[in-house]
Amino acid sequence: MSKYVYAFGVGEADGDGSMKELLGGKGANLAEMTSIGLPVPPGFTLTTEVCTAYYSNNHDYPTGLRDEVATALKILEQRMNKGFGDSDNPLLVSVRSGARASMPGMMDTVLNLGLNDQTIKGVIRQSNDPRFAYDSYRRFIQMYAIVVKGMNGDAFAKKLAQKKEQQNVELDTDLSAEDLRQLVGEFKETYKESQGETFPDDPLQQLWEAIGAVFGSWMTPRAVTYRKLHAIPGDWGTAVNVQGMVFGNMGDDCATGVAFTRDPATGENYFYGEYLVNAQGEDVVAGIRTPQPINRDKHRDGDLPAMEEVLPDSYKQLVGIRSTLELHYKDMQDIEFTIEKGKLYMLQTRTGKRTTQAAIKIAVDMVGEKLITEKEAVLRVDPDQLDQLLHPSLDPDAETQVIATGLPASPGAASGQVVFSADEAEEQTRLKKKVILVRIETSPDDIHGMNAAQGILTARGGMTSHAAVVARGMGKCCVSGCGDVKIDYEKQQLTTKSGQVVKHGDSITLNGSTGEVMLGVVPKVQPEVGGYFAIFMGWADQFRRLKVRTNADTPRDAKVAREFGAEGIGLCRTEHMFFEGDRIQAVREMILAIDLEGRKRALDKILPMQKGDFIGLFREMKGLPVTIRLVDPPLHEFLPQTDDDISELANAVGIRFSEVKDQVESLHEFNPMLGHRGCRLGITYPEIYDMQVRAIIEAACELVKQEGFTIVPEIMIPLVSHVNELKILRANAIKVADAVCADYGIKIDYLIGTMIELPRAALTADAIAREADFFSFGTNDLTQTTYGLSRDDAGHFLPDYIKRGVLKRDPFVALDRRGVGELVKIGFERGRSTRPDLKVGICGEHGGDPSSVVFCHDIGLDYVSCSPYRVPIARLAAAQAALQDS
Repeated sequence: MSKYVYAFGVGEADGDGSMKELLGGKGANLAEMTSIGLPVPPGFTLTTEVCTAYYSNNHDYPTGLRDEVATALKILEQRMNKGFGDSDNPLLVSVRSGARASMPGMMDTVLNLGLNDQTIKGVIRQSNDPRFAYDSYRRFIQMYAIVVKGMNGDAFAKKLAQKKEQQNVELDTDLSAEDLRQLVGEFKETYKESQGETFPDDPLQQLWEAIGAVFGSWMTPRAVTYRKLHAIPGDWGTAVNVQGMVFGNMGDDCATGVAFTRDPATGENYFYGEYLVNAQGEDVVAGIRTPQPINRDKHRDGDLPAMEEVLPDSYKQLVGIRSTLELHYKDMQDIEFTIEKGKLYMLQTRTGKRTTQAAIKIAVDMVGEKLITEKEAVLRVDPDQLDQLLHPSLDPDAETQVIATGLPASPGAASGQVVFSADEAEEQTRLKKKVILVRIETSPDDIHGMNAAQGILTARGGMTSHAAVVARGMGKCCVSGCGDVKIDYEKQQLTTKSGQVVKHGDSITLNGSTGEVMLGVVPKVQPEVGGYFAIFMGWADQFRRLKVRTNADTPRDAKVAREFGAEGIGLCRTEHMFFEGDRIQAVREMILAIDLEGRKRALDKILPMQKGDFIGLFREMKGLPVTIRLVDPPLHEFLPQTDDDISELANAVGIRFSEVKDQVESLHEFNPMLGHRGCRLGITYPEIYDMQVRAIIEAACELVKQEGFTIVPEIMIPLVSHVNELKILRANAIKVADAVCADYGIKIDYLIGTMIELPRAALTADAIAREADFFSFGTNDLTQTTYGLSRDDAGHFLPDYIKRGVLKRDPFVALDRRGVGELVKIGFERGRSTRPDLKVGICGEHGGDPSSVVFCHDIGLDYVSCSPYRVPIARLAAAQAALQDS
């Protein structure tokens, strides 16, 4: 039979710190602190299994629970030497939540439970302090009404404010015992008016209703939202902790406080915390009174007296406990404490939340202090946290007005004036203005404006939409799929759901880490990537097996990625280069040419531009592999779509408007994602791929000849579904490459491989590997083609899938191991069965997702490739995967 209740107190505990799954974080740590001799008020924990049963059985408790609670309550009475419901010597308890993962402030608490009109008399006799007793009673009624009965707290706050106004006092602590006694009566009347019944006076009824309320708080909207944001499974449930009350509001020798054993913002090794004299725990966090610092280490003029001055003996004991906890848990702790009549009690310890900067400093410092090893330090930092260090972030103390929320597509923070076209974004930037590019959706044609803008906001598109992918590659802040806004290009304005209108030239701020859109310019904090980061990442690199490359299309992207530790380029998208400067005109001439000779003339103009691009990339990646994907998108993406733009192009190339218009329309496809693109273009128009291969090999030859260093280009042919496609295009590429080498009189080593992004390619990888030197899994398109989803449109309904539990995570963000991952595994194994030396990696956006990186490590891939600003994240995730293996 299951044990549902675990007691702790006076140096003994049924559980311990390793039992977080069963006792929750709070319950496990209360048991652990009790066992190591710290002063913890006795109590007992109802396990997370009770919560699971509570929701499975329509809010009924498992058989035997009430008997176990009754037994635990008796033990608690003995340990506290008080009686629950005893009017002479009453035991009061707190009822608190405690999930296995910390969810600060997300679930409910009830304090001072057990008070009624009889037990209040015993509390007065015990304390000889009627004011304290009635203060506790009014707090209990208010908390019980809000937490257990769901009443609005405003009615109670209003009564309290009226009482202070009547008595002409400012603080709660200035109210007299009689004032508080009257408030108790008024609070009860407010409760009765709302609930249609008197306030319950049976302590056992109070206890069971409070336990049910705390279990119920697991499913409140705020708790559900928090779990989504932090990837905490909904089926974990919460434990409930029932603990004997100790009081910080019995007078001036009493206090309550919250502290961190190190600074959670900076990681500095000093005791950081706040406390209040004559208060209860919620007063510190609720901002009812201005808290006081626990010490003078960071004293500022105007600060209230520190705890080390006001309660020096208790502070000295707390400093000792701080050291004990850090030595025991070997991590920074977030603690709660209460002092009752000069005696210190510990109410909670948990691993403290911290900024990334603090997490890295604490990890490095603790290695230096010999508290943890380098391996433990590397495992301690969440890879996703590194985003905070790599992008500017908003000042957490700044006031903001959030007007809309979309998808957090590319982290960081950006402010600027709203513009609605890429051309204007570029023009305004030339005029030294900061702009936010606002588009319904972006296309490759917007690349120049995206590059110029401080940030990008789109109404459509998901986490791997064009805007999101390109923005992350650039390190640009981006909020995509913002359905809260309606964009009107004609009126040059956007309108939010609430009716807020933002016009051209108005300033907005984007938070790419949360997806929030704010009115006006919000101050920012620049990232500080210093020595601690370099030390920490050096340790990570020692332990990982998986190589980490970057997706980069420009020398600037490549330089940023190298600074972040990239070991090569895993994907260069050559089509992005086509939109720069005047070359788009040559590309359009090539598309509009009516014969091979015309196409070749246009391609001859593009060749030196592409070669220059590749020389720049090769220089930045000196000595490292560079994988260049030949042109992938369908040709219509390079042509104008509006009549005005078509007319402009017709005049520029000397062709009639109607002919250009006909050509644009002839290239239109109903489903271009599955249309005439990738290697299919190379089969139909081999001269395009020939030009690109020539540019790649000429760039490599010139660097050997002029600068004396060698690079091994990796030429990647996209969207292969049949081995014969690759066979034909590989032969063409070899012919061109060898001819270039002969012209230069130089022997260049190069590789020719393919992107595996179609299910058929994965399933026939053994055949395709006969013609490939390497595979790179394009998991963006592989996810699309496996699910039958358009990543640019799925953002409209995928949130519903996640909300309804159809999917746990967006498959474009985290690799779907069961489906897409299985295809990757099959493709990898079948490819290696043909060519044991086949180099294999992935270059989709999943290459920067920690859980996907772990998968790539587990199945044995050689490398992952991701956006420059995700490179450190992938490096750390790869190291953690290797350490978890060992």
